[in-house]
Order: sequence, then structure tokens, then C-alpha cells
Amino acid sequence: MSVKKEIYGKNKDGRDVFLFSIQNANGMTAKVTNYGAVLVSLLVKNKLGTFLDVVLGYNKLEEYFDNYPMFGATVGRNVNRIENAEFQIDGIVFKLAKNRGRHNIHSDKEKGFHKVLWDFEITDENSVKFYYVSRDGEQGFPGNLKVSVTYSVSEENGLIISYSGISDKKTLINMTNHTYFNLGGHDSGEILDTEVSINAKNYTPVNEDIIPTGEIHAVSGTPMDFSVPKLIEEVINTDFLQLKFAGGFDHNYMIENPHTGLRKIAEAKNHFQGITMEVYSDLPGMQFYTGNSLKKMQGKNEGIYGKYSGFCMEPQYFPNSINVEGFEKPVFDKGKEYKTSTIYQFV
Repeated sequence: MSVKKEIYGKNKDGRDVFLFSIQNANGMTAKVTNYGAVLVSLLVKNKLGTFLDVVLGYNKLEEYFDNYPMFGATVGRNVNRIENAEFQIDGIVFKLAKNRGRHNIHSDKEKGFHKVLWDFEITDENSVKFYYVSRDGEQGFPGNLKVSVTYSVSEENGLIISYSGISDKKTLINMTNHTYFNLGGHDSGEILDTEVSINAKNYTPVNEDIIPTGEIHAVSGTPMDFSVPKLIEEVINTDFLQLKFAGGFDHNYMIENPHTGLRKIAEAKNHFQGITMEVYSDLPGMQFYTGNSLKKMQGKNEGIYGKYSGFCMEPQYFPNSINVEGFEKPVFDKGKEYKTSTIYQFV
């Protein structure tokens, strides 16, 4: 196990930015940067023993200064959509950037957590911890929030992402990682031949703006059903209104057994490469996104990305839950710790 630190480039303000390579004894390697606490690459073995980079990204730091798809991004303070770009806590209205029509997505795509330079600490031989203080009113959210994100690579070939946050005011905290995976290799084209299973009997349907309606629908009998493993290509082009709204999958699944701690919530498999990724989380929901909005572009190592080039499995509280009666709200009192972990386990 080892962590290697190197200069990655210069931030816009001239400060050094670093790249950390976390490697286990099997050679699995995660590369992360303190710019945005972004996951830059993830090398895992295929069935032939060859290492493949299974996450989309860029070659150079400067390309992450834009990063409109949010490759590898730590998203905060809030991931996903907030209807009408506003919410209330104790009767006080807080307004956010209107960056998806009249709505908000991912807090602030220009000033969010994925665009700031984090402090860091190499905590042991397999972990790097990133720290940031989000000031009261930043992005429109209340409270001075001390937040950390820790990346670890386990001996058992797991990428562990742990989050912690404490605010000096009651506030909304709902973070995740926005990595796009392609288990055929980041540059292997579409992910439609990926086999997916999700431990959910229900999902939260959306309207034409991809905002949850507040309803809860069963997946059974619909193309949304991944309770039994199936290839994405088997269902993504089905004549189904929910898939038409999003141009594919961009939906929150209600994971079974909430509040029982860390449990397996999903699995993805590329049969050709023999790579299987299990996802573990302690959160109630998971957004499954199939890269519907990706435009043709140059990725790292001469890879060409486009629509369906990667998928995201993002554990989180339900989208727009702050505004929906009956949905668990990611609101944390002053001094109460927000704490959650995600494991992407390769088997």
C-alpha cells in the first residue's frame, strides 16, 4: 500500500495543485487531486490481468477548470436538483443559482466543491483526506460548514469515499461523487453492454424537467426494474415516458433497507473484460445516470467520449427532498455531524 504525491499543475490563483496516487498491493490505483477533490483515474484489473482505467476524465488539470460533465467531481453542498432553485429551513427561504432552467442542479456548477482547492492530509498508507470550509452564504446555503472527503483504496480492491461535515447553523448537506464509470475502459465507447442490478423495488418518477414529482412508483413491470440483472441496452430505448424525459436513465432509486448502515445497493458488470463493480452505501437513495447529456469530446489518453460513454451510480438523499413532503430531508442541526461512506468494490 502506498500514496504518492506529485505536482499536477497550478490553480487559477497560482497555487500548486497536487495529484495523489493511492495504490494497493494488487496494483489497483486511484488518482485524486485536491482541485475539487476530484477522482482523476481508477486502474483495476480485467480478467486477463491487464489494468484498465475505468473512469472518464481529462489529461490536464486545466481541463477540469471547466469540466461541464463533472467528471470525478465531489458535489456539494447539495447534489442533484432543487426545484425553483430555492428551499426553506425553519421558514427562512434560501435561494440558489438557477443553472438548469428555473431550477438548480449540483448547487453551483461554477463555484461548487468541485471547483475549489482543498487542503489535504495523507492520513495513512492507503488514504488521502481533503478539507474545506464552505462559508456561510456560499452558493446560497446557510452556515459555515467544515467538510472533509477521504479517498481510500482497500487491500480487497475497494475504493472507499468517506464524507464528513459540521455546520455552525442548521443547514442542508447532501454530497456525492459524480464519477462516470465505463467498465470496458474509459475509452471503450458506449456502456450499453454493461449489466446492472439495483437493490430497489421503487423509484421516484420525474417530470419533463427531471424533477421528482413527489410520487413513489414500483419498478416492477417497467424498464426501470433492475432488481434482476439486465443489460442497459435491453431497456434504455424502451418507449417509456420516464426514459424519454431524461433521454435515458437519470433517476433516483429508493434503496432497500434504509438506515441499516452500509449495505450493497447496486452492481455493474462488463462481461467482456470480466470486471464487476459492487456499490455499497448507507444512504436511502441512488441516482443512476447513463451519460445521456454527454457531447462528443476529447477525453484523456486520446479517448473520445459521447452520449452513453459512462454511467454514474451516486448514493444520496432523494433529489429535491428538501422541498418534498414525505421525503427524508438532508437537514442537519448546528453541530450535528453529516457522515456517510460509499464503497465501489471491484471483484
